[in-house]
Amino acid sequence: MPSPRDILRLARPGDWTKNSFVLLAFIFWAANAVRTGETSAIGGKAACAALAFAAFCLVASGFYAINDAIDAEKDRGHPVKCRRPVASGAVSRGTAVAMGVVLVVAALATAYSVSKALMAAIAFYAALQLAYNWGLKRIAVVDVMTIATGFALRAAAGAVAIEVQTSPWLVLCVFFLCLFLGCTKRMCDLVSAERAGSAWRCSAEYRGRDELQWLLGVSAVVTTLMYLSYTLSAHTWALYGPRAYGLAMLTPVVLLAIHRFWRRANDGSSDSPLDALRNDRVVLGSIVLFFALLGVVMFVPQAAEVLDRVFLPQ
Repeated sequence: MPSPRDILRLARPGDWTKNSFVLLAFIFWAANAVRTGETSAIGGKAACAALAFAAFCLVASGFYAINDAIDAEKDRGHPVKCRRPVASGAVSRGTAVAMGVVLVVAALATAYSVSKALMAAIAFYAALQLAYNWGLKRIAVVDVMTIATGFALRAAAGAVAIEVQTSPWLVLCVFFLCLFLGCTKRMCDLVSAERAGSAWRCSAEYRGRDELQWLLGVSAVVTTLMYLSYTLSAHTWALYGPRAYGLAMLTPVVLLAIHRFWRRANDGSSDSPLDALRNDRVVLGSIVLFFALLGVVMFVPQAAEVLDRVFLPQ
């Protein structure tokens, strides 16, 4: 009988931070609502955003459990993944699959309580994860692109949940950022296995570090360009006016965080965002700095005046 602790580990609550992309649309919408004083709808939209976040946490945990059951034999040969509940024998495959199915059904029910459109987004995510587990994860690059598509879907679903439009640049930024983080995970797995002298290989059979370094470089550059494209787009200018230029000026902080994750991958450090926040002061500092400066740009009245005076109008 698995312990409650092992069941909780199977759900990987530490990875729920990845579902924060669901909240992006609400955060930007709420920031604009506070700035313009139109705050009457914030409570209702916050509840919908929170339920959307919960639905993605449930469906993601469901597929973590199913994926661990499928990969148990392979994970036993990896120096870190061998500690996972199914690979270590703490939880049986049958229990993991049953738990996964229950969580996916709960996610669909939670999404339906918000809207049929959000439930459709969760169903599409579930179909994407099934395709990933049944074969896409064995194809190099397609595996990480599938993962990145799931995160882009989170960003779009967050907008669907609160019934607002979102920028395609923002969705693309999320896609390429998560493509970068997916490649970071592959590199981290490879380096940690090499250092332990393990014969473990990624299911997608990447051709060593060189291929992954190329993918990391390309995805990092395109992520930065997508962020800039979003901040300088007509959509962002229509929402925030000259404050959009302030968002663009935060690009160096974005680049700092991206570089740090690249370095952690090459060091074989944990790819978990929560571990990075706990153990890497540069990652933590860059994220805190980003949100602190974001607050200044969005909410300090004089910020818009200064930016309007310094930069040419769009």
